[in-house]
Parts: sequence; C-alpha cells; structure tokens
Amino acid sequence: MNFLQRSFICASRFRQRAALPRGLEEFFEKGVSLPKEQEPTGRAWRASELRNKSFDDLHKLWYVLLKERNLLSTQIEEAKRSRLYNTAFTNKGRMLKCKKSMARIKTILTERYLAQQAALEESKTPEATESNPSTPSTESKV
Repeated sequence: MNFLQRSFICASRFRQRAALPRGLEEFFEKGVSLPKEQEPTGRAWRASELRNKSFDDLHKLWYVLLKERNLLSTQIEEAKRSRLYNTAFTNKGRMLKCKKSMARIKTILTERYLAQQAALEESKTPEATESNPSTPSTESKV
C-alpha cells in the first residue's frame, strides 16, 4: 500500500468519526463547561435572508440554532451551579441572537404556510363558480 492510499484511508476514517454523534460533548463548547473568554459571534439571521432559503436549509439551520441554544443553556446552568452567573457569564447576546433567529424561522415558515393555503383557496374558488348553475350568466340576459 503506497502513501496516497494510506492517507486516503485515514482521511475517510476521520470523516466517519466526525459524523458520529458526540453525546454530551455537544453541550460543552470546546470541551469546557464555562469558557474563560468569549469568541466573537456574528449577528442574528435576517428575515430577508431566511426567505431565500429552502425548507431543508431552514430545517438544518433550526437544529443548528437549537444545539447552540442548548449549549448556552448548559453554560447558564453551570454558571448558576458554580455561583458565577452574575460575574462570569455574559453570553446573553448569543442567546438573544439564537432566539431571534429561531423566531424568524418560525415566522418565515408561517408565511409560507399561509401563502400556500391562500393559493389553494384561490385555486378552488374559480372552479366552484364555474360549476355552479345557480349563478346567472350574462349571455342569457342578452
């Protein structure tokens, strides 16, 4: 077996291990219950950005945000347990961004659902008026 074949096998094994669920490790950032320093985070998702996403993308994003919210909730509880909540824990901004993004995803999905229902109602309405013989037609009056 040459070097390239061995490196390809090692890389494929790494990908397989990375795809496995990690269990409780996912509730801790970098394996630490309370990180010493905060990493800079981005902003919450805008509704206009989310409207361009497919249903599958929104579904995946929802679970990424849910994992982030669970991680932050774990940090909050750990800080309360250690009695460091008022002094050390300052990830309230990240929690707010997660909640805003999740609320916006719900709003976008509700908008799509209501638009679908309106389209279904609109498509049923013209068929009902054409097949209803009790409505007078304009040709019979002439």
